[in-house]
Amino acid sequence: MIPIDGIPEVVPGDRIADLLAAAAGDTFLAGDVVVVTQKIVSKAERRLVALDASDPAAAKKLVERESVRVVRRRGDLIISETTHGFVCANAGVDLSNVPEGYAALLPVDADRSARRIRDGLRARLDLELAVIVSDTFGRPWRRGLTDVAIGVAGIAAVVDLRGNEDAGGRTLQVTEVAVADEIASAAELVMGKASGVPVAIVRGVDRGWLREGSVRTEVVRPHAEDLFR
Repeated sequence: MIPIDGIPEVVPGDRIADLLAAAAGDTFLAGDVVVVTQKIVSKAERRLVALDASDPAAAKKLVERESVRVVRRRGDLIISETTHGFVCANAGVDLSNVPEGYAALLPVDADRSARRIRDGLRARLDLELAVIVSDTFGRPWRRGLTDVAIGVAGIAAVVDLRGNEDAGGRTLQVTEVAVADEIASAAELVMGKASGVPVAIVRGVDRGWLREGSVRTEVVRPHAEDLFR
């Protein structure tokens, strides 16, 4: 994992591929996976909205607006389902690392955002790279946060190992590995939450994973398969 330093503060309208190429163009190698935090993608895509953080009613209204279903409430915390199909805290609305008086919303389509960054880097660097847009989620029944993929381009979101044999020769029946989530979580170890490093390279992944992928179609579980709804 290689953190990318020197990326300036992202403002609405910035092209993230341009910023990455300028900051670290010589660092990238073909086959690298570029992990980009949701926050800078949302900033670049003008997904910032004015919000008075001291007004709980306004924050609640914004979260509900970004939700298609409220799963649970506890105090000011809302667990809800977003239009993307993500079940997360406060519909992904985030007040950290954004200008005071604003909140960041999730990208409208993070798979599309990842493709835009990937295509821009390809045009500028003449390299085949993969891109993951990452965000920080909690997990049911477990304390602590971890980064997951909310959008991908040029890499599988899930690798299906069903039908393969394990080390003992037994056929795998249910094993589907969320490799994009694992890569996003690994990259976060070198980006941190307060270090101002919004991008990292993960190098050396299995080349067999480098294909077109989609978080929306591969990761988000259909309602009919969800035992908890």
